[in-house]
Amino acid sequence: MAERKAWIIPVVLLIAGAVLGGVAWYFRDYFEPPPAQVLSLDDCDLHQGPCRRSLPGGGEVLFSIEPRSIPLTRPLKLKVQVKGARAQKVEVDFSGVTMNMGYNRPQLKKMADGSFVGDGLLPVCIRQRMDWEAKVILRTDRGGFILPWRFETVK
Repeated sequence: MAERKAWIIPVVLLIAGAVLGGVAWYFRDYFEPPPAQVLSLDDCDLHQGPCRRSLPGGGEVLFSIEPRSIPLTRPLKLKVQVKGARAQKVEVDFSGVTMNMGYNRPQLKKMADGSFVGDGLLPVCIRQRMDWEAKVILRTDRGGFILPWRFETVK
């Protein structure tokens, strides 16, 4: 009789696992953040100073890179200020426009004044002049936003 009931526990565990897996799959969208909204390219010149962008639904983002010459292979100070939305996470993704320059995405730290700061570094390129895109990636209480800016560097 005990031999006949030995199969019940594995079957119950299998069914319970299938049900829990199905529930997790069904509700997967509740656990993943929604995709970020990509804003149009802005023509502000980061070499001239901080660049300002409006967020959909209100608020704004101010982004700056120091030093303003944006040198290659030298430490860069990145600063993002978000107004009108509560930002939980801020990253800056640097990518080459015409050449793959590898993964380069520093995550910024939240400061006491609400701004986000961090360090970045651009690698040297074989070209004399290189076009870059800096995408500020925000995760806010209103969803995700990606704000791109382009700039150039010269060796």
